[in-house]
Amino acid sequence: MTKTWNTRTTLVHEGSRRSQYGEVSEAIFLTQGFVYDSAEAAEARFIETGDDEFIYARYGNPTVAMFEDRIAALEGTEAAFATASGMAAVSGALISMLKAGDHVVSARALFGSCLYVLEDVLTRFGVEVTFVDGTDLEQWRAAIRDDTALVFLETIANPTLEVIDLRGVAKLAHAKGAKVVVDNVFATPIFSAAVEQGADVIIYSATKHIDGQGRTLGGVILGSKDYIRKTVEPYMKHTGGSMSPFTAWVLLKGLETLDLRVRAQATSAQALSEALAGHDKLARAIYPGHPSHPQHALAMKEMGSGGTMIALDLAGGKEAAFRFLNALQIVKISNNLGDAKSIATHPATTTHQRLTEDQRDALGISPGLIRLSVGIEDTQDLIDDVLGALAMA
Repeated sequence: MTKTWNTRTTLVHEGSRRSQYGEVSEAIFLTQGFVYDSAEAAEARFIETGDDEFIYARYGNPTVAMFEDRIAALEGTEAAFATASGMAAVSGALISMLKAGDHVVSARALFGSCLYVLEDVLTRFGVEVTFVDGTDLEQWRAAIRDDTALVFLETIANPTLEVIDLRGVAKLAHAKGAKVVVDNVFATPIFSAAVEQGADVIIYSATKHIDGQGRTLGGVILGSKDYIRKTVEPYMKHTGGSMSPFTAWVLLKGLETLDLRVRAQATSAQALSEALAGHDKLARAIYPGHPSHPQHALAMKEMGSGGTMIALDLAGGKEAAFRFLNALQIVKISNNLGDAKSIATHPATTTHQRLTEDQRDALGISPGLIRLSVGIEDTQDLIDDVLGALAMA
């Protein structure tokens, strides 16, 4: 990264590779393989691949490399590996680091698919997993052992928006020699300071804010060059979870406007949280940027923003939540987030429906909880739409 460049400049220019034609927009290299000048050149490349040399699309591609270089420069890591989806990034980052007999400590408030990987997949292959209340540093302290390989957490929990003291968890983990792996989707690359706060490995579902327009699936794992090249890349290239060149091109276009979109979304989310405070149809309104949030001060310290997500817990339970959802006109019912379009989700019956009722209760996922991803529509229009739907709930 050019040190004099600020975020928006980095998002437009970093990592660009131009062909002999001098194109303005990044080229899409839709090729699964590459030609060598000689048999000796092919042999040499398989022994040691240079920074701008490629072998096969599962191993790397010029368009994908541009995306990896740009997002790594933004996040402040040495390297990145782009994956086929956000969950390919989560599972790839964890499985590539772990073996039978390893111990993992994880926050219990996670996206449903992340819970599946930790509870079902890793334990099936002999990894021991301990879950803790992510907001309680004493629980982390008690759970992290001398043989703990890594800790895993969402910096802001999906969907209840708990904010975890990343710096505090990292200090405890590093004292025992454990790596810190964070799913940073809700924090976004714009508000993230995860590297500075002690994260060793950072994961994003690029499907969310990075694309931000509902077009494609993608993910990315970020960390040190040694970790990406020697741990993640061998696992991903042999198991097939790599990103396609076309997806990388779409995400490069998404990065160009990421800062503009995310800051506009967060501004609207802040205004919406203030308009909803104390509403009589809500048991609670959860937004890290609002002073009523239990970890408000921590969110401001870690991100400087409340982010783009709000959670609304309707007092009337599932029936009221469904009436609210069905009354929305601008906000769409879907299970994505981070999109230019505002999206509402009922986690108990969609993203977290496979959990038992007791598990959902323990995580704070009540029957009335709605996860609201704020888009880039006019702020007042969104406020009017949500308040109007609450009146029907």
